[in-house]
Amino acid sequence: MKAVTYGCYGGPEVLAYVDVPMPVPKADEVLVKVHAAGVNPLDWHFMRGSPFVMRLMTGIGAPSDASMGRDFAGEVQAVGEKVTRFKPGDRVFGGANGAFAEYLVRRETGSIALMPDNVSFEQAAAVPVAAITALQALRDNGQLQAGQKVLINGSSGGVGTYAVQIAKSMGAEVHGVNSTRNVEMVLGLGADRVFDYKKENYTESDERYDLILDMVGNHSLLDNSKVMKPTGRLVQVGGPSGDWVGPFRGMIEALLTAPFMEQEVSSIMAQLNGDDLANLASLMSAGKVTSQIDRRFSLAETAQAVAYSETGRARGKIIIGMD
Repeated sequence: MKAVTYGCYGGPEVLAYVDVPMPVPKADEVLVKVHAAGVNPLDWHFMRGSPFVMRLMTGIGAPSDASMGRDFAGEVQAVGEKVTRFKPGDRVFGGANGAFAEYLVRRETGSIALMPDNVSFEQAAAVPVAAITALQALRDNGQLQAGQKVLINGSSGGVGTYAVQIAKSMGAEVHGVNSTRNVEMVLGLGADRVFDYKKENYTESDERYDLILDMVGNHSLLDNSKVMKPTGRLVQVGGPSGDWVGPFRGMIEALLTAPFMEQEVSSIMAQLNGDDLANLASLMSAGKVTSQIDRRFSLAETAQAVAYSETGRARGKIIIGMD
């Protein structure tokens, strides 16, 4: 089968479109024919081995796992003898190492779930990493309740577009922050107000928020605290890139600044799981969550797809199609 792999750290040029052996499912695994895969910033962080601290997990001098990609949607082709939750022909989506490939295997108890009948493979493939990050940030770290007011800084990106929709489904008043070209899109997702960061600074507004979900990290924690209620929460998701700590900078800042802030500050590293995927499948089926797809690439064009993701200019998600 065809797959995209990498043997060393670097830019998109290290990604290779190659022939690899077809995976064989173990007793508790399913074999999935991938129809579409989603691209995430996580992919180019693995590709570059950046921030460097990641290499403690992925391999110091070179990646220990050559496979690429995480988000997938496809059709079950075969199942191991102990599998009971899935059968050949089932339409599924989830997260698995090596999603940039024509086939993959996943444990039935892992991050895999049935797709709704009214959702396309592309729509489902865009969901896992980004939407679960948004869900867990809002529900678990943010403890968002109906009637509360939430600000989403970076509302036009992969996580942000899902966060707007999920927060609305939870009954919140939602304010977004993004550039001029994305204002109408984010309002169309259900946002009650959108700050155009090229024209106004939300930290200087008269608004007061129960929760700020920050995907950008372009304002200090203390500046954010000015527009938060005394009982408010700030949840940091990712953050600026960098060679050493990069997106982990938020965790460090939270530890250093939290003692001086009245509000609660936390960072999130989402955990993919089948239960949250099933939750998101229900929201998709009901039309409450729709994937905003910016561009589509073929599997052979994965290097271009990851390069585009690295620009940070994507409006929503980037999809790799296998068909």
